[in-house]
Amino acid sequence: MPELPEVEVTRRSFAGRIAGARVLAARLGKPLRWPLGCDPQALAGRQVQGVRRRGKYLLIDLDAGLLLLHLGMSGSLSFMPEAPEAGPHDHFDLFTTQGVLRLNDPRRFGAVVYVTGEDDPVAQKLLGGLGVEPLGPDFEPVAFHAALRRRQAPIKQVLLAGDVVVGVGNIYASEALFLAGIRPTTRASRLSLPRATRLHAAVQEVLARAVDKGGSTLRDFSNAWGEAGYFQLEAMVYDRAGQPCRRCGQTIRRMVQGQRATYFCRGCQV
Repeated sequence: MPELPEVEVTRRSFAGRIAGARVLAARLGKPLRWPLGCDPQALAGRQVQGVRRRGKYLLIDLDAGLLLLHLGMSGSLSFMPEAPEAGPHDHFDLFTTQGVLRLNDPRRFGAVVYVTGEDDPVAQKLLGGLGVEPLGPDFEPVAFHAALRRRQAPIKQVLLAGDVVVGVGNIYASEALFLAGIRPTTRASRLSLPRATRLHAAVQEVLARAVDKGGSTLRDFSNAWGEAGYFQLEAMVYDRAGQPCRRCGQTIRRMVQGQRATYFCRGCQV
């Protein structure tokens, strides 16, 4: 699944190119996770003001309303001068004066939703419960620790939940916990302020480094230029079960938490 770094990398790869474009038409393919929420042709004539990100959602601001895009489990966006004929997995096209934005999603868990604004009930349902942005100025160590103190679940599960801090998906939660030296099964409420501060810094470092590396391409992720990411090549624990820890040499372990694979080092994480 594309996580926050992959979504941010995707945003950066086409935001500048589509800004200022006028929408000519829109095309819907097979149904996605949620309905578009308007007649596709009602988007014609709208102007693209810019592209933002909130958690794993992309927000395309129009001069009237906005589009919320989610890449789901296997979605990817491309932005090209002209679009070839749509294939079986091409489910949304936005034709503009500056190119065609296309969503390809083999598993169809992604979504494109039109809303009148961020206060629209549909937007509130999708975005209202999201936590603090980890790469933004509001992600602050003391507040992070205070939020963790109220959670009894294992820290890995709390990171994935997205209501304390948004967008720290499975890959990057495992990597941040390793960097902070915290066992994934540790109860969030038991983390001291110094340990929570280390984790806060680790989350920011791991996500920023992943964005810089273009995200992680484990299967078929690519940005809107068609470029793959390379963060996975320097992962310390993720998907390295049975291999020696790059730091202490002990064997990397794998376990399942909440139906998601977790990777950790018993020597480095306590």
